[in-house]
Amino acid sequence: MATETTAKQTVQQALNLQVANWSVLYTKLHHYHWYVKGSHFYTLHAKFEELYDAAADYVDELAERLLALNGEPASTMREQLNVATIKEAAGGETAEEMVTQLIRDFKQMSKELSAAIEAADSEGDQPSADMFTGIQASVEKHIWMLAAFVG
Repeated sequence: MATETTAKQTVQQALNLQVANWSVLYTKLHHYHWYVKGSHFYTLHAKFEELYDAAADYVDELAERLLALNGEPASTMREQLNVATIKEAAGGETAEEMVTQLIRDFKQMSKELSAAIEAADSEGDQPSADMFTGIQASVEKHIWMLAAFVG
């Protein structure tokens, strides 16, 4: 069952949700990278690779922060799928459906990052709040760019 995102979540829960979501998104982006077809293949193939490289960096950064706070990051696919609010790729998506799904995923993650920032602020954990804020800024840029792609 996916973790509920509320203002009452702890920083550790928020970090673990992000670890799980970025892990699932990493795999989804690889799937999209491998299976994208059509006239936008070259553009999206490269973009999906850029995004999964960034996702890998976020997984590591978030997990290490969680470990520094004596937390335990979701580190198996089963745990990640149980914690994540982002769903796996369904398979068979068109290029436009892939981009549209990523926009939805990034919007969900941005909302959850807002709750994570609130949790970190309420616990006085400025380093985590700063990390969440930086990631959210990147996610919002991805939303803007992908939305421009689909028009």
